[in-house]
Amino acid sequence: MRVLVTGGAGFIGSHLVDALLNAGHEVRVLDNLCPQVHGDASEPPSYLSPHAEFLRGDVRNPDAVAKALDGVEAVFHEAAAVGVGQSMYEIDHYVSVNSYGAGVLLQAVAERRDRIRKILVASSMSIYGEGAYVSHDGGLVEPLPRPAAQLEVHDWELHEGDGAVLSPVPTPETKRLMPTSVYAVTKRDHEELFLVAGAAYDIPAVALRYFNTYGPRQALSNPYTGALAIFSSQMMHGHRPLVFEDGRQSRDFVHVSDVVRANLLALDSDAAAGKVYNVATGRAVTVLDIVKILAKQLGRDLPPDIVNRYRAGDIRHCFADISQIEMDLGYRPQVTLEDGIHETMTWVQTQTSEDRIRSALEELERRTLMH
Repeated sequence: MRVLVTGGAGFIGSHLVDALLNAGHEVRVLDNLCPQVHGDASEPPSYLSPHAEFLRGDVRNPDAVAKALDGVEAVFHEAAAVGVGQSMYEIDHYVSVNSYGAGVLLQAVAERRDRIRKILVASSMSIYGEGAYVSHDGGLVEPLPRPAAQLEVHDWELHEGDGAVLSPVPTPETKRLMPTSVYAVTKRDHEELFLVAGAAYDIPAVALRYFNTYGPRQALSNPYTGALAIFSSQMMHGHRPLVFEDGRQSRDFVHVSDVVRANLLALDSDAAAGKVYNVATGRAVTVLDIVKILAKQLGRDLPPDIVNRYRAGDIRHCFADISQIEMDLGYRPQVTLEDGIHETMTWVQTQTSEDRIRSALEELERRTLMH
C-alpha cells in the first residue's frame, strides 16, 4: 500500500517508516520538524530513510494534509506535541497540535473515504491516569488521583478508605479513563476522534495505547521526552539523575521495535478494526530500577537525586495487561528491558545532547506545577 506516517521524522515514526518500507509499502512522511525535537534543522534527520517521500508541513494545515494524503491508502497518525509537564502550561499549543490537528487530518480522510483502507493512531497509557489496583480483599479498584494533602506529606502510595495500601495490577483496556494532564486529555481526543470517524465513514480504525517507549533516536535534549532518555542525558553530562517522589513508582517500558511490530500487526489484521490495544511488555519496573540499569550500562557511578517532590499530573503506578493484543493480533514483546537498554545506551554514547532538565523544572516551579 501507499502509506502516510504523520510525525514520521520523529522517534517512533521514523522506526515505523523503516519497518513499512521493509514490508514493501510505499511511504510518505508529513512532519513539521518541531524545533524542540529536531533543533533548528531545515532538513529531515539523517536517520530518516531516503526511500520515504518527505513532506515538511503541519497537521493543522489543510493544504499540507491534503497534499500528504494524495494517493494514500493507509494512515498512521504519530504526530503530536508530547510532554505531560509542558502540556500543563502550554495548554493552547497542545490542544491545537493534538486535538485540532487530528480534526484537520480526519476531515481530509473523510473526504477520501473511498480510497483509504485503514487509519491507525498513536494513543497513550497516560489516558488511564492511575493504573488498575486491587484492595486487600482482591477487589479491583480504579482510584482517583492522590489528593494534594497526601502528597504534601510525602505519602506517595494509593490507599483504601481504611488507609490500607492498594496493590497495583496490570491495567486492561477496559479500565475507566481518567487523564490527569492536558497531554493525556488530547491523547484521549486522538483515540476517540479516530474511532468515531472511522465508524461513521466505514474506515477501519485502530488506536494503540503506547506505554513508556524507549530506544535509539529518542530526542535526548528534549526535557519532556521519555524518562529513560532524560536520565541517560543527565548521566552523560555527569549529572545525577533527578527522580521525583521516592523513585518507587512503576511503569512499563517497551522498546520501540515492539511498538512498531504492534503497528504492523494492526495494519494487517481485520480483527483490529474499531479496537484499542495496550502496547507494552506487561512488566512493571520502578524508576529506581531504571536508573540503576542505566548507571551500570553507562559506567557512571551517579546515584539518583531523589527529590521527594511531585509534579501536577504525575501518577504512581501504571503497567499494562497485554492479553488482548496477544489474543487478537499475536503480539509478543521480543526485546527484554536489559537488551533494549544496552542497545539504546550504545547509541546514546555516540550522540551529543544538552541537559535541559533544570530549565524545564524551573519553568514548572515558576508556574507552581511542582511541589
